[in-house]
Amino acid sequence: MTGTIAAVEPFGVFVALDEGPKHPEFPGVGFITLPELSWRFFEDASEIVHVGQRVSCLFLQADTTNGQARLSLCTGPDPFQAFADRTAVGQKLRGRVTKVLPFGTIVEVADGIHGVVHRSELLPPDAEPSEDAFPPGTVLTVVVTALDRLRRTVSLSQRQVGAT
Repeated sequence: MTGTIAAVEPFGVFVALDEGPKHPEFPGVGFITLPELSWRFFEDASEIVHVGQRVSCLFLQADTTNGQARLSLCTGPDPFQAFADRTAVGQKLRGRVTKVLPFGTIVEVADGIHGVVHRSELLPPDAEPSEDAFPPGTVLTVVVTALDRLRRTVSLSQRQVGAT
């Protein structure tokens, strides 16, 4: 389905569809939830789309309660699944720190694929996750400790690098 982005909201995106009735309350009869905007991580929907932008979407389902077509911009193959196909638990990878959080660091291990190194898996063993210890852009060697295809998550360890 094709249309024009009519509104970008914190909870999703309204699309005025080229073919279809006008919605009586909302700015479009198509709606894209945030997870359906992109396979890649983003902080705000405005990083992906903007009002007035032309889009081609995949129809997911009819939402008869809200009188909308649920849509997706994720029309190609999921890059996470391709990553999971070629990556094994125990495999060493090199990645770049993209974010530091109280519970650990986020490391980009492939284009658009991010994993978490929990604070208990950092080196040295008593390392606190901080931007002083792990500035964004720092390259780390890590080991994949878990891949969850359904949740699209990767768990990583810096401590287990020497064990493989």
